[in-house]
Order: sequence, then structure tokens, then C-alpha cells
Amino acid sequence: MDVVMLSRIQFGLAAGVHFIFPSLTLGLTLLVFLFEYKFYKTNEELFKTISTFFIKILGLVFALGVATGIVLEFSFGTNWAEYSRMVGDIFGAPLAAEGIFAFFLESVFLGVLLFARNKVSKKVYLLSAFLVFFGSHLSGLWIIIANSWMQTPAGFAIEGGRAVLTDFWAAALNPSTLVRFIHVIIAGWISGSLFAAGVAAWYIIKQQHTKEAQNILKTAIIVFCIMSLVQFASGHLHAVQVTNLQPEKMATFEALWQTQQGAPMSIIGIPVESEKKTYFEIKIPKLLSLLAYFDPNAEVKGRDAFPEDELPPVLLPYFSYHVMIGLGSLFALMSLIALFLLLKKKLFTAQWFLYVLMFAIPLPIIANEFGWIAAEVGRQPWAVYKVLKTVDAVSTVVPATHVLLSLIIFSLIYLLLVVLFITILVKIIKKGPQAESY
Repeated sequence: MDVVMLSRIQFGLAAGVHFIFPSLTLGLTLLVFLFEYKFYKTNEELFKTISTFFIKILGLVFALGVATGIVLEFSFGTNWAEYSRMVGDIFGAPLAAEGIFAFFLESVFLGVLLFARNKVSKKVYLLSAFLVFFGSHLSGLWIIIANSWMQTPAGFAIEGGRAVLTDFWAAALNPSTLVRFIHVIIAGWISGSLFAAGVAAWYIIKQQHTKEAQNILKTAIIVFCIMSLVQFASGHLHAVQVTNLQPEKMATFEALWQTQQGAPMSIIGIPVESEKKTYFEIKIPKLLSLLAYFDPNAEVKGRDAFPEDELPPVLLPYFSYHVMIGLGSLFALMSLIALFLLLKKKLFTAQWFLYVLMFAIPLPIIANEFGWIAAEVGRQPWAVYKVLKTVDAVSTVVPATHVLLSLIIFSLIYLLLVVLFITILVKIIKKGPQAESY
């Protein structure tokens, strides 16, 4: 058994399960703030009822996010001790800042939303909704700063075999931080808005909570439509950044085996790494060069331009990247249809589209997961790009059998948590928005 691979699988499992909840949190906090603001401005009980409904769901999502996120924090000291020893002084700073400046802000004011509706003024309650929204996004920023530093490290020097911070702002605002933060935030808004739209569509189909459902659907679908279309621009900027700063990653995403001018974009195919060939490939000539450099004849580096021992595997990043893009394209198509139906005043009566929204609820989560897989596996073999290899980052004193045992235990615990989450979530949704305070 390979301790490095087992440790990677364990961390990937923990991160993959955890990532479900922050992405939903980002979207749900936005919707809670929007509906709470509507209630504040109009004093209509309808918006208070809707906001209260989503606050219940937000509380559940937040609790699962905390439970699954704690494991990731501890794993740096257990499975990744060498990583922590070398770069912990830098990597630990944004994680600590996230806890001090964001997590406590978000959790304290979420407590106000959950338990103090009738104990504070409307203005304070609205402020609390904003601070939960702000805190969740600030939390996301600190996490993205930490992860982006691993992708494009900056503002440091190696002294005595350890990475030492030399410029905080250069490290925090490293070349990929802002574009990745925007990309992740928009993905979270898409996840939360489509979740809300799907739930509302279910109510309309069942003819339950119709007034609340129509208001939820209209607001959520507007957010979803705008963000799904904006995400194309965000994704393009991120792809340009990857092409320039991590060219072997983009070459892997596109299964571009040879450096070439006028590089095509691979739409789909079956890449075979051992043969350095992609079977049944559909590609668009010169499109990769055009999108990456705004020049259809620009040279794009292929995998042949890099040492073999510094290249990531091809199959998983290739398919993950293309699944993410494919789902993003589907969301854009759904947005155009939704806008058409909204303008024609048929959004609430188009049963077929309501079913589409309902069954599409998990798709943004799937897109987020595959995007994360593409980014992280595409960075291999580096734990910190060009600084520390993954094989050198793992703990040296933890045997593979221990990692395997903990992996099995974590898998069972995560399965239990997900089942509990879905069970409680379904109960909340079945109960529906109700005019009550708590």
C-alpha cells in the first residue's frame, strides 16, 4: 500500500465531502439577505416566512460544513506533517485568519438569525443577515488565499529548508487569488440559487406553498441566470491564468500532447497517456490559442514541453475539466430558457422546465466537485507548485495501514453524515415555508 496515495485519497474524500457545504452556504446566505432585505423594505410577512425557511436550511448546511471541515484542519498535522513543517508558517496564516475574522463572525450572527428573530430589531436582524453573508464570503476568501498560494506561490523565501513569508500582500494576493475567488463565489451563488429554484419548482408542481414558491423561484432564477452567464467570463479568465502560470496543467486539461501554434480546443475524447494520443476526439481548430492568447495562431505549450516527472496524470483532470465545462454550458442554456419563460410569463406554468429545475439541483455541486478535482489533480506532482512535491509533503511516521484504517472510518462517518443531512433536509423541505418565528 502506498502511503502517499492513501493520504491523498483520504484528504480528497474529506475535502470533497466538505466542499458540498461551503458552496451551498455562499448561495444560501445571498438569498437569505435578499429576502430579509425585501422584508425590511416592504414589511410583508411573505418575505419573512421565506427568509426564515432558508435560515433553517442554512443552519443545517453550516453545521455539516463545520463538522466536515475540522477534519481537514487536523489532517495537515497528521497525514501531511512534512508539508506543515516546510510551508506551515505561510499556509497556516490564512487558515488562522479565516477562523478569527470570518468563522466567528459568521457563526455568531447566524446564531442571531436562528434564535433571535423576536429579540432584536428588524434593522439589527437585517444587519445580522448581511454579516452572515459577508462572513461566509470572507471565509471563502481566506481559504482561496491559502489554496491559491499552493497553486501560484509568491511572497516567500526558502530559509533553512522552510518557506518564510517575506511579503504578506504578495502571498495573499498571489497571481491566482482574485480570479479563483471570483470563480468559486459565482459557483456558490449558482449552487444556492439552483437549489432554491429546484425546491420552489417542486412546491409549484405539488401545488404547495404556491405564493412563497413563486417568489422564491423568481428571485432564485434571476440570480441563477445572471451568474450562469457571468461564470463563462470568469471561467475564461481563470483558464487564461492557468495557461500562463501553470501551462502543464492546461496542456493536461486539453490533452495537448505536442506544443503547437494554432492549438485546437478538445471538446471530448478518450486520452491515453501511455500512447500520448486521444481517441475519438472532437476538437475545434485554433480555438485554444484564440481563447488563451486572443490569437488563433499563438503557440500553446503541450505536455512534451515539460519533464515527465513534473507532469500530472491526464485522464482524471481531462474528464473533470470537461465535465465542469459541460455542466457550465448546460447552466447557460437553462438560463436562456428560464429568461425566455420569465419574459413570456410562463415560468410558473411550464411543467417540463419545473421538472428540469428540480432534477438539476445536484448538478452545480457535481460541477464544483469536478472543478476542484481538475484543479488539484492537475497541480500534481506538486503540493506547492514548483516548491514542494506531494511525495515529500506526506508524514513520514504514519504507516499506510493507519491511513487505510482511518480512511475506512472516515468514509463510514461521512456516509452517515450525508445520510443524516439529506434526511433532515428533506424533512425541512416537506414542512415548507411557514409563517412562524423562532
